[in-house]
Amino acid sequence: MFAAFMYTSLATDLNTARIDELTGLKGKMNDKEGVYKVTFPRNDAKVVVDGWTMPPFMGLGTWAAFTKGAHTEAMVMGDTVLFEDEVNAAMSAALDNGLSVTALHNHFFFDQPKVFFMHIEGEGTVEKLASAVKKVYDTTKAIRGQNAKPAESFSGIVGASLPEKNSITSGPLNEIFGTQSESKDGMVKFTIGRPAKMHGVNIDKDMGVNTWAAFAGSDDNAVVDGDFAVTEDELQPVLKSLLKDKINIVAIHQHMTYEEPRIMFFHYWGRGRAKDLANAVKGGFVVGGLLKVSSPLP
Repeated sequence: MFAAFMYTSLATDLNTARIDELTGLKGKMNDKEGVYKVTFPRNDAKVVVDGWTMPPFMGLGTWAAFTKGAHTEAMVMGDTVLFEDEVNAAMSAALDNGLSVTALHNHFFFDQPKVFFMHIEGEGTVEKLASAVKKVYDTTKAIRGQNAKPAESFSGIVGASLPEKNSITSGPLNEIFGTQSESKDGMVKFTIGRPAKMHGVNIDKDMGVNTWAAFAGSDDNAVVDGDFAVTEDELQPVLKSLLKDKINIVAIHQHMTYEEPRIMFFHYWGRGRAKDLANAVKGGFVVGGLLKVSSPLP
């Protein structure tokens, strides 16, 4: 009885009418949990999974749920259904407006077009949080409004296709990162480990706790891909750093369980001049303290 009263009290503290007004959606209150949730189906593009046209009811719903915060007026959590050409713009909109992005992944195999799910979280006033959520939703709507069919490649790619033979010059990149790379068939790769523990065992670079960047193509027409291993505190600032320099984020998730400190991993892809890409990735290294490990063993 007390729990039900507590949840109801929390619910009455939320300005639900303002949430509706700011998000442009009509939400629904769960009085038992004290949560007000807005949602809408991604029905602006046809999604086919394993040859079957999927109704949005089967898992293509974007939502944001608001509840009373412990230290602020409110807290929001949500899941945003995105197509590949929407992900980085939506992520930038979330981060630029004070939300945290906590995961980015797929839910399906053999889906056409590919569908991704971006999880968000934030604390603050109802005004701030609902406005930020609306910014994310408006960003995706603007992209689809220009072209109902999701794009099949990254926009703004410099130059034509990559050269058939890789010829990345390692020296300038070694200088940028301040460390020695490994090379293979004209490609260059940097790997930086960081210590952690799991089940009482010390783990580091070769056990999978590493950040890496690999370069292919030519010095003037290159791609970079890689993976960042960061703590929860480092995740948001490093994401912001890479997005600012036009590096695309393609996945955010965990690789392990019961590790100490908790390590989040995110994967990325960039295209341009090799030195420009290296400087962009290095910016993430610096922000995350990865050129000098920022999270020593407890």
